[in-house]
Amino acid sequence: MFVKSVMVGKEKCYTVKMEDSVQVGFDLLDNYTIDALPVVEGTEFKGIFTWYHAYRAFFYSGKTKAEFISSTKVSDVIVNQEVYLNINDVYEKALVKLADFPIIAVVENNHFLGIVTRFDIVNQLQSAFGMNEPGYRITVTSVESEGRIGRLGEIIEKHKESVISLVTFDESNKMVRRIVLKVEKKGNIDRFIKELEKSGFRVLDIAED
Repeated sequence: MFVKSVMVGKEKCYTVKMEDSVQVGFDLLDNYTIDALPVVEGTEFKGIFTWYHAYRAFFYSGKTKAEFISSTKVSDVIVNQEVYLNINDVYEKALVKLADFPIIAVVENNHFLGIVTRFDIVNQLQSAFGMNEPGYRITVTSVESEGRIGRLGEIIEKHKESVISLVTFDESNKMVRRIVLKVEKKGNIDRFIKELEKSGFRVLDIAED
């Protein structure tokens, strides 16, 4: 999945300009119940304006609220000027760059194209784990060795399982791989589980969604 598939296009984004007062930014954040806004001049991305960083600047300014609002521009409190995604980045990259931030800009040749939100990423993770589809979620571990995922595929094929999602994780010792597999509900789940165990997969959990 690429960023261009999950981003909110610029035509649907609320933005502020560098010379706008912080009050303009506050009003937009409040009116649309959002936490951050891209700062754009023409088509050029300049940074991000957020409640948190604006109020943090106010706290350290030593000014009254009225003084701060009347004298402070968006350009005085923007952040993440150099933090953004390219349109052809994989969306997983946003997981690292968003961290505790509500949005990240999508930029190409310094031109603002849109944003990816934390909400978008959570939705994609739910899709990757098949959380919105009914089925059996099976968590197994396997010794990390060549051909183990291939062997799992053979077992899936043998039992004609319909895979909703398959996600793997490395355990901390790097010798064991954890696999979360979700399959459609069928009447052969017990036989499928026995085959997994017979083939050296340790079944940790089976959950019916």
